[in-house]
Amino acid sequence: MIDFIGYLASALVLISFMMKDIKTLRWVNLLGCAIFIAWGILIERYPVIVTNVGIVLVNIYYLFFKKSAE
Repeated sequence: MIDFIGYLASALVLISFMMKDIKTLRWVNLLGCAIFIAWGILIERYPVIVTNVGIVLVNIYYLFFKKSAE
């Protein structure tokens, strides 16, 4: 089951890079990274946790705080 969580996170991050719409890309990537954080906690791998927390924060910044140029 733990491996499935890791594969699910990997799949979502990979799928996010296929998105044309940047907002959709960020949402899917955020979800994948959040699942990676949970997986990192389960397997006690702090580099996985720290990296994905950083990516989640970047996605949150661009989704909620950065003024869009559109």
